[in-house]
Amino acid sequence: MKPRILLLTTTSVLAFATAALASGYRIPEQSVNSTAQAGAYVASTAGPDASYFNPANMAWLENRWQMEADLTYIDLPSVTYTDRTTSANNGDSLNEEFLLPHLFVVSPDYGRFRFGFAVTNPAGLSKRWDDPFAQQSAKDFTLRVTEANPTVSYRINDYLAVAGGVRFIYASGEVRSFRSLGGGLVASRDLEGDTTEWGYNLAVTAKPTPAWTLAATYRSEIDLDLEGDAVLLAAVAPYSGYATVRVPVPAVLSLATSYTFGRTTVELDYDKTFWNAYNQLDFNYSQPLTGYLLGFDTPVAKNWVNAEAYRIGVSHQVNDQWTLMAGFAIDRTPVPDNTLGFELPDSDSKIYACGARYRWNDRLELGIAYLYNDKESRTVPAGSNATIDGTFSDGGARLLTLAARYTF
Repeated sequence: MKPRILLLTTTSVLAFATAALASGYRIPEQSVNSTAQAGAYVASTAGPDASYFNPANMAWLENRWQMEADLTYIDLPSVTYTDRTTSANNGDSLNEEFLLPHLFVVSPDYGRFRFGFAVTNPAGLSKRWDDPFAQQSAKDFTLRVTEANPTVSYRINDYLAVAGGVRFIYASGEVRSFRSLGGGLVASRDLEGDTTEWGYNLAVTAKPTPAWTLAATYRSEIDLDLEGDAVLLAAVAPYSGYATVRVPVPAVLSLATSYTFGRTTVELDYDKTFWNAYNQLDFNYSQPLTGYLLGFDTPVAKNWVNAEAYRIGVSHQVNDQWTLMAGFAIDRTPVPDNTLGFELPDSDSKIYACGARYRWNDRLELGIAYLYNDKESRTVPAGSNATIDGTFSDGGARLLTLAARYTF
């Protein structure tokens, strides 16, 4: 399908980056174990979801075919904006709800090799505002990212394994905004586009002892080059022609260690998301813009910074049937005060999670997990931002993940 972009706007700020569960618009939680442990799930991956979170760990899984299907319900509560200077600019975003499916498969041993495959949704979601001031830049910002990730692991010996894979991403996005120009004139923006891109991921796991695991994973940056036909309408001088815009899915480095004390495993994770790849937003057109549309040819500074997260996860095998899990994380925002906007009113957050798995029989296991992302209120210092002069509060996210795992 040929990608298409339709733009009807007089505003100059556009970002496909939308509402978030982690720093920026990244979504780390892609399975029931990851959700239940607040994303602290790199060193201790013990199921088919290792094919995504740490494919090197596939080398130590049970020597059978393993498959897991997950479904995550995401609720993004309304964000409240309170302006410092005038109540006319106050507003609340709309509540957002989503269902995201995930699939993980791991093969049995082929010599020292194992093969895996994962389908996930690593980034995106949405933010919508109906209030007059906010909808000038973000009436509807939506990004959908689906990743297919085949992987292969190689067990060097009983203590060390490495892995790698290819990331295939399909992304689609839409942006809508609305504003009054005065004198009865109205401007609106309506954009849709999609693209297919690829990258890679690498992983290594070391087991100094049977109880102690060290792991590192790296997921490469992937630039989403959305392109198509564009129509820009202002009071005069419309434009119709080709347009492109680039938005990054940033690289992520994760370092993790886990230790098993009898039936209990504790994991500590550190991850760094390389958001410095998002330094500006720049549209390109097949011909120069003129008149009211000149602002669309000016790159918009974003200048995001790299963001760090610290995570701890615990799993405890109660008996042969039940396993309980819990997690906590501190996640930093990459968005500086001077480029914060309504399309992504991000802030630092604390993440709380819990869950359980139940082994139905030797082949089937069921799981459930809940996560609460508590976003801090964020006040932009006076005079530091050209658009925002106030406080964002509430928001955050709630996740509920269900899973079924089958071995054969």
